[in-house]
Amino acid sequence: MTPERPVPPVPTATYRLQLQPEFPFGAAEAAVPYLAALGVSHLHLSPVLEAVPGSTHGYDVVDHARVREELGGEAGLRALARTAREHGLGLVVDIVPNHMAAAPRHNRALWEVLREGPGSPYGRWFDIDWEAGGGQLLLPVLGRRLGEEIGQLKVDGDVLRYQDHVFPLREGTQALPLPQLLDAQWYRPAWWRLARTELNYRRFFTISELIGVRVEDPEVFTATHATLLRLLGEGVIDGLRVDHPDGLADPEGYLRRLHEATGGRWTVVEKILAAHERLPAAWPVAGTTGYDALHRVDGLFTDPAGAADLLGHYRRFAAPLGDRGGHWASTVRHAANRVVTHELAAEVDRLTRLASRLCEASPDPALHDHAPWALRTALCELLVRLEVYRPYTPEDAAAVLTEEVAEEARAAFTVPEEGHAVRVVRDLALGRAGDGSLHSEFRARFAQTASALRAKSVEDTAFYRYVPLLSANEVGGDPGAPAVAPEDFHAYCARVQREWPATGTALSTHDTKRSADVRAAVSVLTQCPERWADVLAEVTRAGDPGPDPHLVWVAWQTLFGLGHADPERLGGALLKHVREAGLHTTWTEQDPAYEEAVAAFVAQGVCGAPGRLVTQARDALAPHIRANVLGAALVQLTMPGVPDLYQGTEGEYRALVDPDNRRPFAPQEASSEKADLTGATLRLRGRRPEVFGASGTYTPLGAEGPAAAHCVAFVRSGEVLTAVTRLSLRLAESGGWRDTSLALPPGRWVDALDPERRFEGHTLVAELFARLPVALLERVTGE
Repeated sequence: MTPERPVPPVPTATYRLQLQPEFPFGAAEAAVPYLAALGVSHLHLSPVLEAVPGSTHGYDVVDHARVREELGGEAGLRALARTAREHGLGLVVDIVPNHMAAAPRHNRALWEVLREGPGSPYGRWFDIDWEAGGGQLLLPVLGRRLGEEIGQLKVDGDVLRYQDHVFPLREGTQALPLPQLLDAQWYRPAWWRLARTELNYRRFFTISELIGVRVEDPEVFTATHATLLRLLGEGVIDGLRVDHPDGLADPEGYLRRLHEATGGRWTVVEKILAAHERLPAAWPVAGTTGYDALHRVDGLFTDPAGAADLLGHYRRFAAPLGDRGGHWASTVRHAANRVVTHELAAEVDRLTRLASRLCEASPDPALHDHAPWALRTALCELLVRLEVYRPYTPEDAAAVLTEEVAEEARAAFTVPEEGHAVRVVRDLALGRAGDGSLHSEFRARFAQTASALRAKSVEDTAFYRYVPLLSANEVGGDPGAPAVAPEDFHAYCARVQREWPATGTALSTHDTKRSADVRAAVSVLTQCPERWADVLAEVTRAGDPGPDPHLVWVAWQTLFGLGHADPERLGGALLKHVREAGLHTTWTEQDPAYEEAVAAFVAQGVCGAPGRLVTQARDALAPHIRANVLGAALVQLTMPGVPDLYQGTEGEYRALVDPDNRRPFAPQEASSEKADLTGATLRLRGRRPEVFGASGTYTPLGAEGPAAAHCVAFVRSGEVLTAVTRLSLRLAESGGWRDTSLALPPGRWVDALDPERRFEGHTLVAELFARLPVALLERVTGE
């Protein structure tokens, strides 16, 4: 009998590598010596299972049984693991339980379902509403309506071809005339625009190319996790990052099954928490992937008063309507109303049908006589008022679907009596109207729809419309209240150390809209809002006024954050911005004239002579950008939790939204202040894991003197001290540090970057920050 492998230790720090055909396992293996020397304990790999050919991200899985051949296959992954082990590193892998690629040509499981229908052995894998589709799965792949495209559909033996799509034919239907042949299939090729209202499978958010997987089914879980669990059991993989658990029918049930199957390996979940929200205590995970930490760190380096002034300048410059970028809460609500009635119309229709069935079948007369339109309206009005991604239990639902929320929702009904539908839907969501299988399904689908709605309306719409401070528009952030007071930051860290000491922390990821260094630069503008207004006035006088003031504001802040005029990168990011905002053009209803005007403004304005005025303004603020960059990096690396570094961010890393931030990884060739700080901190973490781990402590340390508010400091386990400069421009304008001091805890302390520098007792902050605007000290004994 093979002895059980011991559970690997919790990582001290992870390093995310974005695998893709241009950066396969072999390239990652070549980077191992560099990353081991940097000081991380684990490589964090993007999804490694077979994906759609050419995929640059790997989240479009097509085969859970195979490691992706384009990356080097299982042999390549094992070679990477061996080399990593030889250098003292482990592997953490990103897994995708919620969805697969809706690409039957590559997805054998889906192919079989299309060929054999719900009776296929794979029929239980996918979340399909066969009844809604009249027994056919809608495939929204046609460029135009069927009548216009039918000539492009070709029968080729036992398959049907359309452009580069290939679909299986149901047995015995090959000889039928084409119209009858199409009617006889288990699927219906349809105009792509029908996905909005007619789609009858659950998808990832609003992406029809990704079909939901019913991983809550034990057989489906086993089939889709067997390879990963085998690799875990054989010691190839040590830990997991779980992608998008909010899409699952039962996240807690899934995580419990995963925890048992892995033997309790270190696992973090990509969970987006609202500022007031807590990760469910019952989840058997180490914590989140770190967006909650990102918000707190960014907020610490944001000036609240200046952010308010910047908002005023933005409103005067861009003149946005209140619900289209002028006011945060109303912008979110307006976006949610649009998404729930358009992009997610099919999902809401499915919920409405389920609610109608429950009402019709209920023995309770109070649930009868509710028209589907009223139930649908009630569903929409409640969903758009949820201020979290989703509830998980009836208690969670009660906390967010309050009586006050219900009262607001009822106000949407012209006839008050028809507003009773709100009570019905709320009772169904809270589990008060019964607890049968259909009731459970309603609660799960309500939560899944809420999650997709929140993501699309906030992350993918409101973040692109409400733009006074672009650095605040990040996953997990709160653009309406971007600043975090030091005392609130300390309270957050103390709670994390108590409750989730091995959670993940992050500043840049493959999904961040701007890298940490870009956001750190933009945040400086909250310390000089008047100066920024003057710069905008100057560049506006200097050249092309741009297609609209909203886009112009975004463009200049984007250039300020990036720091140099790169037409391809800036043009791509701004084009994505205006399409996501949907105020003048969208991905599906493009306005070529407007988009050409955006491109012209990038070329002549942002990347022309006026742009140099913005980069010059940035250069003048370089010392304060430096303070933010180094401060954020050191805080993330030493605060409670396991820091995850995105590829390249150990040094200067300025990237915009994907695909810009998913370029193939290349090790840093030259040293820098940030790289030196990062390496020294990571090596200290690796050498002293007990200081930062579950048994460690977190203690805020307050400065004394006239500039005390500008020094944020804390001590980990009495052994390591972090001190950073907060709002350095405001500090300089108020006279500098002067006699501000920091009372160090007992003992002698050495600078981790310069061992010749030693401190003890009351120390002047100006001396502490003589070399850098941050300090990392380690207590020394026995000297």
